[in-house]
Amino acid sequence: MITILGPTASGKTKFAAALAYEINSEIISADSRQVYRDMNIGTGKDLADYTVAGKSIPYHLIDICRAGEKYSLFHFQHDFHKAFSIIKSKGKTPILCGGTGLYIESVLKGYQLPDVPENPALRQSLKEKSLNELTGILQSYRKLHNKTDVDSAQRAIRAIEIEEYSLRQNLDKQEYPPVDSLITGINIDWKLRREKITLRLKARLEEGMLDEVQKLLDSGIASEDLIYYGLEYRYLTLYLIGKISYREMFEQLEIAIHQFAKRQMTWFRGMERRGFTIHWIDAEMPQEEKIAFVKLIPNYERMLRNR
Repeated sequence: MITILGPTASGKTKFAAALAYEINSEIISADSRQVYRDMNIGTGKDLADYTVAGKSIPYHLIDICRAGEKYSLFHFQHDFHKAFSIIKSKGKTPILCGGTGLYIESVLKGYQLPDVPENPALRQSLKEKSLNELTGILQSYRKLHNKTDVDSAQRAIRAIEIEEYSLRQNLDKQEYPPVDSLITGINIDWKLRREKITLRLKARLEEGMLDEVQKLLDSGIASEDLIYYGLEYRYLTLYLIGKISYREMFEQLEIAIHQFAKRQMTWFRGMERRGFTIHWIDAEMPQEEKIAFVKLIPNYERMLRNR
């Protein structure tokens, strides 16, 4: 497999699509929110990026759940391996692309994960705690967590729920082997990244992101369920239900996205410390040069031969 990772606004999807076009491949999304239908602008699906030179690049694990559902890492592993097998059966080299570090690392390392049920009593005991308090509780456990996505109290409570379950139960784990992958990362200068994030946020609001969230609320999805998804859905929902002003929504969301991108890079650097080799590519490099760079990476030809 080939893996392409990077922070939000780095251009990783466009590059993955260009590479997929070059090698006649398909893309598996590693994004924890793009799995949801009707959550398009806020999750940055940018489906137009999957069309290269008039050709539609097949993609997987996008729009596979109803908005309002909870999608876990356990589910991602299962769905990833199903898509992975389908692509391999066609004689193609799958391309995994995304910014959710734990999703990526879980399949590269072959995490053994339990299917954890909800714990109503635990949730009740934690519901009044702040995100900072919940994060402190979460940090008391020894297992590895995806702090890039723990940006709301509900997500933190779910992570604690998983930890508590794993301490007390004989776990029914799903067994998947590690996946051999050539890993490339899109490295974008932090100043440019901040500029692109701000411009993209303004553009998405102009494209109707508020209307998208309002439609989700009007469809019957509870505000707390949208807040659970974090970032755009958290702050736009808070604005729409009258908890914060438009200015507060924009300023707080802008800061949150910047912090999120920083946490993504922290996770990827941590992957390097945990033994992964990531071949970093300058985000401003033209697509043709990026593809040429990847072709020169050791093991690139082996990845293609093993299709």
